[in-house]
Amino acid sequence: MTLVGGQLTSVREMASTAVLANANSGVVTAFAGAAAGNGGPLMIFRGAQGLSKLPILPSVASGDMFLASCWKCGNYCSHAKLNGRDRRNEIRKFIAASNRNIQAEASLSGDGEEEEITKYFDFLVIGSGIAGLRYALEVAKYGSVAILTKSEPHESNTVYAQGGVSAVLDPEDSVESHIRDTIVAGAFLCDEETVEVVCREGPERVKELMAWGALFDQSEDGQLHLAREGGHSHHRIVHAADMTGREIERALLTTVSQNPDIVIFKHHAAVDLLTLQDGDSVVCYGVDALDTQKNKVMRFLAGVTMLASGGAGHVYPTTTNPLVATGDGVALAQRSRAVVSNMEFVQFHPTALADEGLPIKPAKRDNAFLITEAVRGAGGILYNQSMERFMPLYDSRAELAPRDVVARSIDDQLKKRNEKFVYLDISHKPASEIMSHFPNIAAECLKYGLDITKQPIPVVPAAHYMCGGVQTGLVGETSIKGLFAAGEVTCTGLHGANRLASNSLLEALVFAERAVEPSVAYALQSNIGRSEVKQAKEWPRPTAPSASNDLQMDEILRITALKRKRLQQAMWDFVGIVRSTERLKRAQAELRELECEWEAQLLRHGWKPTMVSLEVCEMRNLVSVSYLIVNSALTRQESRGLHYTTSFPELVESERFPTILCPTAAMNNSWSSQVVHRLAIESQ
Repeated sequence: MTLVGGQLTSVREMASTAVLANANSGVVTAFAGAAAGNGGPLMIFRGAQGLSKLPILPSVASGDMFLASCWKCGNYCSHAKLNGRDRRNEIRKFIAASNRNIQAEASLSGDGEEEEITKYFDFLVIGSGIAGLRYALEVAKYGSVAILTKSEPHESNTVYAQGGVSAVLDPEDSVESHIRDTIVAGAFLCDEETVEVVCREGPERVKELMAWGALFDQSEDGQLHLAREGGHSHHRIVHAADMTGREIERALLTTVSQNPDIVIFKHHAAVDLLTLQDGDSVVCYGVDALDTQKNKVMRFLAGVTMLASGGAGHVYPTTTNPLVATGDGVALAQRSRAVVSNMEFVQFHPTALADEGLPIKPAKRDNAFLITEAVRGAGGILYNQSMERFMPLYDSRAELAPRDVVARSIDDQLKKRNEKFVYLDISHKPASEIMSHFPNIAAECLKYGLDITKQPIPVVPAAHYMCGGVQTGLVGETSIKGLFAAGEVTCTGLHGANRLASNSLLEALVFAERAVEPSVAYALQSNIGRSEVKQAKEWPRPTAPSASNDLQMDEILRITALKRKRLQQAMWDFVGIVRSTERLKRAQAELRELECEWEAQLLRHGWKPTMVSLEVCEMRNLVSVSYLIVNSALTRQESRGLHYTTSFPELVESERFPTILCPTAAMNNSWSSQVVHRLAIESQ
């Protein structure tokens, strides 16, 4: 399907027609039509079976230290790999010297105030979750690293991950079994090469976490205690009780804090990537970020930028994600013309704690409390409010079915019975076992009068994970030169149409590590080109609003909050667990109307398009990501994995292709969907 002017036109089977994809930019030309949508003009098409990898950075080599990578296998073919302390020191000195020269040259033309709000680093990381921290620790061996985080460093999706990390560590398990489970859970839309890479490299990444100080549960024999979760055929989940993400984040942050070459910038929200068109390619030089505590815009220039900003759960009104998960990374990349894939596949975790069912009702939460998949893996049973077990009616795997199946089954029960929640019961297990494996869940429930060793837990589905995102290759490369990505912000092809439980932390670890070598190679090759850095430094900057008679900031924030709630409700009503073409088109129309109203109201209250605030930036990102989800969902004329539509309820083999969204020629867009510093240039 092709998206033209926000409408879907009947251009079918683009994958089988003459579609030319420029390998460096991801720019697509197909037929004669241009395509457009919110956040930048797009062309949507189906790739080859499995995720189509666009070969970015065809050569990142210079001199005799590196050779061009083989983009078929995703590995560097040189025998001169990046290893050994001497080689690291040699590379580090080269990058550092280049960076010092650039800073010195750039400072000649700037005044003191401008220098204060421009920072130079060899490597820039956007996000402080597992992917960003793991990457930062490794590239810090070769140069200076800045980590930008929108809130406190520990506030990321990683901290809220309860279950664990899946890896083949049991002699009775096998990589082949893990591969098979992943592909089956992904409804056969996974990229098989990616799946094999992740499953084979996973055990080594887990051992690295332990070397960095992560403490995982052990059995009585001193071996790692391996749990089992839905969709897995073996016990392979490494965990720290039901607080695995918190323990991993603790270990990584502790190690990062001890590294003098890594600087964390707290409360710095990324506004837009700094990119430049270079022939057919788009090149990234860093990011503009809003220091939300000092209310000023900082410009970060770097040789390589790693996008590790997490997911977009707050597109929906109820989510297990923290408040920072507003789709920033996907929106930033898409505005800068990156290729995005599979955005229709939004995972709703089947079992978030249903506050309505608790004896004591909690105050309003920013995010839903997750009841980990491991509860069902440990023998938890799902009942409706009449205490009738229902999962065997939907799937032979019952409670151990993949998440998409369980979430739809619960949704069906709730709609048929007009109820607000179902029950997940683990009370038939010994109390000591429950308290040992799920102490955090037990404590949270007990705060509100519920003893999970004696009573069932009220649960309801909630938005949890984005399986789509910025398309990357096997070493974390994107369609923008100098921009790599890892973690939930990406679409690597691992998850296909549905993520297998506990594969997300594993994916983040594997691709954060795989991105290191090509990142260092690119930094050596690019040297953050001096003329481009000077140009990027001098681009007009977004401005943080200041108090004035013309700017009614309180009213702007009130309007934005109301529009945000309206967007979230529309996404839940029309783009939720069960969809239809009619409802998706209603969502599309609602988004267009909402966006136009919001922009107009802000301008009437003194807002200027070149201004930025945290709330407005998050809203523009939520709008962009919502459009991507809706438009991608409209193109998939089948039901597969997490995308279930009553208009096309069957799985169709001829539709077994990823949905790839590529930027096309520039067209006029709403101001909120454009890169802010470019608007500043135009307004001069």
